[in-house]
Amino acid sequence: MARSPRAWQRMLSGRRLDLLDPTPVDIEIEDIAHGLAFVARWNGQTQGDFAYSVAEHSLLVEALFARQNPKASAAQCLTALLHDAPEYVIGDMISPVKAAVGPEYGDLDKRLAAAIHIRFGLPALTPARLKRQIKKADNISAWMEATQIAGFTEAEADRFFGKPDRDLIADLTIELRPPVECRHAFTARHAALLAEC
Repeated sequence: MARSPRAWQRMLSGRRLDLLDPTPVDIEIEDIAHGLAFVARWNGQTQGDFAYSVAEHSLLVEALFARQNPKASAAQCLTALLHDAPEYVIGDMISPVKAAVGPEYGDLDKRLAAAIHIRFGLPALTPARLKRQIKKADNISAWMEATQIAGFTEAEADRFFGKPDRDLIADLTIELRPPVECRHAFTARHAALLAEC
């Protein structure tokens, strides 16, 4: 009799997260922050002494979202911070790879996102309007990353991610930090937003 393949991952917290049927009780922010701090954006194809992590990207997206939506609630900002949280276990795939993998990747991402959101008191599904607002901040972040550390020209980045509002990003730069610093910054921002919810 054939055994089913293992579909869970053991986290550093000791939790066992079932990737096919994730439950909120098996999700810890420390696991998310640790995983995201070690997952490289752009498949690691960036300039600098450290990889640009998904944790750092998430912090930038939340900051951009808050700038674009100054009346956003703490819960909405927390949703922005956690927009890529499932990548702590499934990794960050560049868009061409996601397209090649097909809808199964999206389904897995949605199940994990729902469990993560419930764990932190957010709606399982992000409302469409909020999702669009976060995606707008995500695209601006991608433009900044592309032009500052991933070798894209501004014209290329404009074509792929749209032209950002220069005033919005004038004082922002991409930070490359050791994973431990990214992890601490991510958990600190999460705690601050959760305290306001």
